[in-house]
Amino acid sequence: ECMANVLVALAGTCLMGRTVGLPQDMFALTGGTQIAAKFCTNAALANGVSFPTQALAKSGKMVPVMLGGLLLGGKSYGVREYVQVLAIVGGTAVFNLAKSSGSSKASSLLGLAALVASLLCDGVTGGCQDRLKEKARAKGLKAKPYDLMLWTNLYMMLYASLVAALTGELFSGYVWCLSNPKVLENLFYFALCSAVGQSFIFYMISVFDPLVCTTVTTTRKIFSVLSSILIYGHSMSIQRWLGVAMATVGVLGELESKFRKQPHAKPV
Repeated sequence: ECMANVLVALAGTCLMGRTVGLPQDMFALTGGTQIAAKFCTNAALANGVSFPTQALAKSGKMVPVMLGGLLLGGKSYGVREYVQVLAIVGGTAVFNLAKSSGSSKASSLLGLAALVASLLCDGVTGGCQDRLKEKARAKGLKAKPYDLMLWTNLYMMLYASLVAALTGELFSGYVWCLSNPKVLENLFYFALCSAVGQSFIFYMISVFDPLVCTTVTTTRKIFSVLSSILIYGHSMSIQRWLGVAMATVGVLGELESKFRKQPHAKPV
């Protein structure tokens, strides 16, 4: 996945140009925290945390990202932004709880600890991305979307390859893929979709900030399910409609505030 992202980012930098002199220490740090977040999320699932519980916890990712921006990125937020985040996180939580209320499987302490660690890594990542943009701005530079995508995924690939080599999983995984060629096709499509999706994600981070990006990635699940319901005519409980309404109010408030802050064209 990271390799595909790097290749697409390289093609993007060739077409759009790249920015020289960006702070590599911040890229190395965000690459490490992002690959650690992925590992902790998978470790949580492998250690007894159910997928609905994991999805519910990750729906609150905006909170650690906001805290990371405050503590590490030097950001400041108004009361309205806190209320919008609360509405989005609360609405997503209500939506997911309605889906997972029938789950009876208890989560292990180790799995829950891994889930908390994943959220902490998300918060550190958001704060460091804000700090990266500030350090680049202080040098008179602006990181382009494919700059962010290239360097972040390059460090993620290096970290993942190193850990896989040290644990012996790199060779065994390679042999397993060769013995199951159908998986390679699925991996190709997965990596391709990831690379295309990350192009848009890093565009949002470059133009806006990590909190806006997290807002989109958090609420997309609700609107994907909602579109499926509208298209295929599925029924939905009152609780889930309430969650959709809460999250929608938060998203609309976020969009309205962003558009209001944009400078309007002066009349000729």
